[in-house]
Amino acid sequence: MTDHHAEVLRYANDVVAGSIPAGAEIVLSCKRFLADLEPGSGYELRRRDPDFVIGVIERTIRHKQGTAIDGKSLAGKPLLLQAWQKFIVYNLLGIFQIGTNERKYTEAFIEVPRKNGKTSFVAALAWGVSLLRMHAGASVYIAAASLRQAMQSFEFLRWNIVRMGEGVNFRLRDNSTEHSIYREFGDGSLRIEALAASPDRLDSLNGSFVIVDELHALKNAAIYNRLKEATKAYGNQKLVIGITTAGDNVNSFCYQRQEYVVKVLSGQARDESLFGFIARADKDPDSGAVDYTNPIQHQKANPSYGVTIRAEDMAADANQAANDPQMRKDFLSRSLDIYTTAMLAYFDLDEVKRSDALYSWTVEELAKLPVKWYGGTDLSRVFDLTAACLYGTLYGYKRKDGKVVDVDIVVPHAWFPRPQAQQKADEDNIPLFGWEDDGDLTLCNAPTVQAADVVKWYKERRSQGFKIAEVGHDRKFAKEYWLLMKQAKFNVLDQPQYYYMLSDGFRHIEAKIKNREFYYLHSPAFEYCISNVRGIEKSNQMILYEKYAQEMRIDIFDAAVMACVRHQEALAKNQTKGWW
Repeated sequence: MTDHHAEVLRYANDVVAGSIPAGAEIVLSCKRFLADLEPGSGYELRRRDPDFVIGVIERTIRHKQGTAIDGKSLAGKPLLLQAWQKFIVYNLLGIFQIGTNERKYTEAFIEVPRKNGKTSFVAALAWGVSLLRMHAGASVYIAAASLRQAMQSFEFLRWNIVRMGEGVNFRLRDNSTEHSIYREFGDGSLRIEALAASPDRLDSLNGSFVIVDELHALKNAAIYNRLKEATKAYGNQKLVIGITTAGDNVNSFCYQRQEYVVKVLSGQARDESLFGFIARADKDPDSGAVDYTNPIQHQKANPSYGVTIRAEDMAADANQAANDPQMRKDFLSRSLDIYTTAMLAYFDLDEVKRSDALYSWTVEELAKLPVKWYGGTDLSRVFDLTAACLYGTLYGYKRKDGKVVDVDIVVPHAWFPRPQAQQKADEDNIPLFGWEDDGDLTLCNAPTVQAADVVKWYKERRSQGFKIAEVGHDRKFAKEYWLLMKQAKFNVLDQPQYYYMLSDGFRHIEAKIKNREFYYLHSPAFEYCISNVRGIEKSNQMILYEKYAQEMRIDIFDAAVMACVRHQEALAKNQTKGWW
């Protein structure tokens, strides 16, 4: 009989020691697990529940289809969990606060590449947990962005129940209105239901265990939150698992969730109730590139490498990705679990972040630097996002790596009318309230953004010590703002938003990012906007840029480009002085 406890401990220790190749996030997850087992952690491991669920899965669930690594059919063979899957079960069901019946984790984020047995594992876990909790009337939901995806797990379970000869003892409903498995026992019951994660199907749900499959396909956080709300009545017995593969939208709920989980695992954020398991290839710390042809990275990203993932297949796909760029994006996201910027996006967000990460000034520190600042304001429709930026260069700065550089710095801010905020945050998936918490955005109480609010921000920055030389703005869009800025004695210059006039600022920012001489105070709002930029190359190095989707926003980047144009034109004027 397999000792699951010993296997899980061995797996965690081997990952930490490097004996099992694993990505940085899995290493952190294993370190976190081992730390919970240490005296004084406040937690203890109880083996009964995870051992029960693992035992139920391996004794009752069989493969419906597929082949083993040696090519032999798996159909009808027992589903034997791998060490990484047992590790997840042990964490979710076995870690308790010492002296209580309170489980540590009530929520989980699991991200693994395709073909690692994710769907069968999800279904088997739902089955095991429903039997574990049947005495309390287990109610389990398996949800996905599309019903078809959720039905994969449902069909797998239904097939297994019929195969066991238990079809007559369960109520199996599989029709246009309901897809559920139900049974009453002498002292309890269980119910497993598959459903599409659409707003009109999520009312009145009440379940103790929810699995949200293919999290990257959810349109916004609201759907996930409504599924999470369905478990509120179950206290510490609730469990919500989001399981997914990487996508290509870095402004999606899933990507933002992934970023948060990484912060939790690395200790940058504290959330004891959230478990994270992210299997992905490691990026080079300097270049940010992924060595996607390296078998070690293939193994790090795929915990089922050598079991359901053939080394030869991975090598062939990697070679094709190297030779055919149009195949590379899918290989990175689906096989190595690396989020890729949408194909239409001009900037590589990872490249932007790498430049920003080299610097760490606060707004207060920037105000004291010997920098001349230039402003740019993008007053969008008065009931939408309005943005302003200060742009300046710190010359001759010596970085920690010893390199002396001229750093371009952006100080961004945005405004949005509060009455419209909740609707737009849900409809367009704009994290407005998170930006407000970060200090990057002001939610105005008026139905529209007032020009006076923007002027007030410039005045506050000036009072703080920023030496603002010029502010660019296309005055045909807001004469009131123009007049208020003049009254406040700012040097406001007309800055028409024609692409041939903005190209210089755009190209300058692009070059600074590539040279890692660009800093924007780690602003998530700026990252959101720059990642939504689509660029269209024109003649003579000109570029026409726009947002690549109607529901996206690029206003803060717009303001930064306008401020950069003012900065560049002032620099050009200064350089030509004395030429005559």
